[in-house]
Amino acid sequence: MYSSNAYSAYKNNSVNYASKEQLLLMLLDGSVKFSKIAKLGIEERNIPKAHENIVKTQNIFYELIATLDVEKGGEWAKGLMHVYEFILNRLMEANIKKDKTIMDEVIPLIEDVRDTWNEAYKLSKNAK
Repeated sequence: MYSSNAYSAYKNNSVNYASKEQLLLMLLDGSVKFSKIAKLGIEERNIPKAHENIVKTQNIFYELIATLDVEKGGEWAKGLMHVYEFILNRLMEANIKKDKTIMDEVIPLIEDVRDTWNEAYKLSKNAK
């Protein structure tokens, strides 16, 4: 009982006191995790598990789109927007068809997005 309360408090504090960059990385880690769980759900023919986790992944990418400042980010941000939209479209198709092959295609893209932001975070931190 104590350890679960301590873990819950730790998780709440890590989110409450994280920088916006750290929150972005947490979201992206979640998108990788949820997409892999969704793929597992498809493999297990567990439709609710697959659906729930694809939707969680989609919701993260909807949030990323909503917070992307295309005006300040210029061409780079526009390109990123296209990547996010592509991922969302593929996730939607994977969810409709419950298609593992589509998940095999999109998971590396999601990991690439996470890795790119992680690298950008490290570079910006080292530049300070």
